[in-house]
Amino acid sequence: MLLYLAHFLCTEQKKCKDVMRRSFPYQIRKIHRYLGLLLGFQFLMWTLGGLYFSWSDIDEIHGDHERKPPKLLRTDYGLVSPQVVLDKLRHKSPLMAVISLQVIELLGQPVYQISYHDQADIRTVKQVQLADAVTGNLRSPISKDEAIAIAQNAFDGVADVEKVEFLTAANAHHEYRKSPLPAYAVSFNHPSRTTVYVAAQLGTVQKFRNEKWRKFDFLWMLHTMDYSSRDNFGNLLLRVFSIFGLIMITNLVHRLSK
Repeated sequence: MLLYLAHFLCTEQKKCKDVMRRSFPYQIRKIHRYLGLLLGFQFLMWTLGGLYFSWSDIDEIHGDHERKPPKLLRTDYGLVSPQVVLDKLRHKSPLMAVISLQVIELLGQPVYQISYHDQADIRTVKQVQLADAVTGNLRSPISKDEAIAIAQNAFDGVADVEKVEFLTAANAHHEYRKSPLPAYAVSFNHPSRTTVYVAAQLGTVQKFRNEKWRKFDFLWMLHTMDYSSRDNFGNLLLRVFSIFGLIMITNLVHRLSK
């Protein structure tokens, strides 16, 4: 009799638990528990990211301490008129509008860097042309060997080139995202694991990326909760978590004040 009663009570208790698990308040508490864990994890990421950001030297993250001062051009080169270059460029391709024309230093030599549109619609892709600023001759984009020399001249460190990669595309998570392409990624065998990015058509260094920057970028992604492009600080997920976080803290303060 006692065994039967115990079995009956145990069965009824399991039924009550099953009913409770299926009840709406129980599901709400369960969701609240998991939501709290997610918010707690995100608060931890915000804290760790904030600590790293505030205790890091932003110039070292950008690689500014690894950059050599830019070389200055002499004034006795006898530069050809930019109009000579524009006339030659017009014979090569349609030239509808010039965006910019500047003199850059390319391995010790003056070079014209011309940005232009080859169509009347300025929304079209910008074109870039390099030209020898002394002779006025148009030149092709820089070669791999030239990119290595440019990167070595820009890098203020003693290190061998570890590898060179030619980039024609960079996804939203790449460390060279949203930058001019194609480009050469020149990586150095250095403790900082620095990679210098040189744009092929522009003939200039665009980015320095090192290990500190890569850590910063990863923590920044977690900080902004932008897991698609890493740079959108106003994405929907961050807004939602911020609101839930504020509600959670307000609720906690209300409970502690009772």
